[in-house]
Amino acid sequence: MLIIHGGTPLEGEVQVRGAKNLVSKAMVAALLGTSPSVLRSVPAIRDVEVVTGLLRVHGVDVDLDGDTLYMDPTSVESAGVEEINVHAGTSRIPILLCGPLLHRLGRAFIPDLGGCNIGGRPIDFHLDALRKFGAVVDKDADGTHLSAPNGLHGIRYELEYPSVGATEQVLLTAVMAKGTTELRNAAIEPEIVDLICILQKMGAIIKVHTNRVIEIVGVDELKGYEHRALPDRIEAASWASAALATQGSVFVRGAQQTDMMTFLNVFRSIGGAYEVNDHPVDGGIRFWHPGTALKPVALETDVHPGLMTDWQQPIVVALTQADGLSIMHETVYENRFGYTRELRGMGANIELYSDCLGGTPCRWGRRNFLHSAVIAGPTKLHAADLQIPDLRAGFSHLIAAMAAEGTSRVYGVDRYITRGYENFEAKLLGLGAKIERPSASSRV
Repeated sequence: MLIIHGGTPLEGEVQVRGAKNLVSKAMVAALLGTSPSVLRSVPAIRDVEVVTGLLRVHGVDVDLDGDTLYMDPTSVESAGVEEINVHAGTSRIPILLCGPLLHRLGRAFIPDLGGCNIGGRPIDFHLDALRKFGAVVDKDADGTHLSAPNGLHGIRYELEYPSVGATEQVLLTAVMAKGTTELRNAAIEPEIVDLICILQKMGAIIKVHTNRVIEIVGVDELKGYEHRALPDRIEAASWASAALATQGSVFVRGAQQTDMMTFLNVFRSIGGAYEVNDHPVDGGIRFWHPGTALKPVALETDVHPGLMTDWQQPIVVALTQADGLSIMHETVYENRFGYTRELRGMGANIELYSDCLGGTPCRWGRRNFLHSAVIAGPTKLHAADLQIPDLRAGFSHLIAAMAAEGTSRVYGVDRYITRGYENFEAKLLGLGAKIERPSASSRV
């Protein structure tokens, strides 16, 4: 539990490191190399700890020095079911180890998978792709066992939806599959492009064509890599939204304009102000509330280059302070507005609808999913006891508590927030937030 005394504008500076959605996948990619890999700008988050554990039980020597991660996969070996199951339920990363392990060992095992409950994220499309590559999949009570008795071979594959996870699966499997793989309707998020850059450094041949088509020519061997992870655009947007909701000013060191252009347009449309510093070492973006009334907007999430679904929750908190009716249409996950129940308990005026509001019809329309939100503002938020439901919604609850009047108690912080936000308590304290742990009141 974290106790938050709200009503204080956040002022100051925070540092963002490598993107959570890239770093864990880059760690998996190291399994494919015949020599050590070096990954820089690694954040101190729990997802890194989880993948470190998974790599170590498979014989990879992993060492973290500051924010630099050294991974030596030269002695990769099979891990026992019990060893792998230690990590069951903590992350969805194990599914992505399948392709690399099938190439290195000829077999792989997937425990029960965890992750945030924000909508259906079935592994069936992962398994379907792996089967097409030539994997044999056997589901058992303890998990899923995979083998590749005849090796893995290139495929032509089209995704029904440009899923990031499925695109990563195909990339990590195709780079050493015999022949050529053509992936259509692929995800093209910045984190995907950065993963492609890593694989290319390792010796992969990957061509990114127009219209979401990626062509991968399989190679016989990959070496290790040295790479600096791209900055975390989700964390940067979270701090930006916190500055807006609390009427503060936050300089996010490390944030880059290129990967945040869509968010920056939305931030300015709402009435927020920002300034980009392009210095190669000390650059970043300063976000602040200019003191004028925030404006309502109609938005919808989408795959890149659209509005990122992980930006949705912190933006909604800021929109509770906009003057008028705003609409947020969620098109990526069908069950991502559960967190608004807690916001309504704090005084926010938010109504959910199953219709596709404010934009074009999406795949969740007419399926009775509450995937559109209407936010009426401005509303004064008041303190409440909050239960965090997932990672991104959890940080939004923190923002709401900091913007609210009074003292809130937020539960589930260690389970969720630490998965994707590095040193978030120290950063909050550095920005002037009045927070404390129940057993450490001196930290207020």
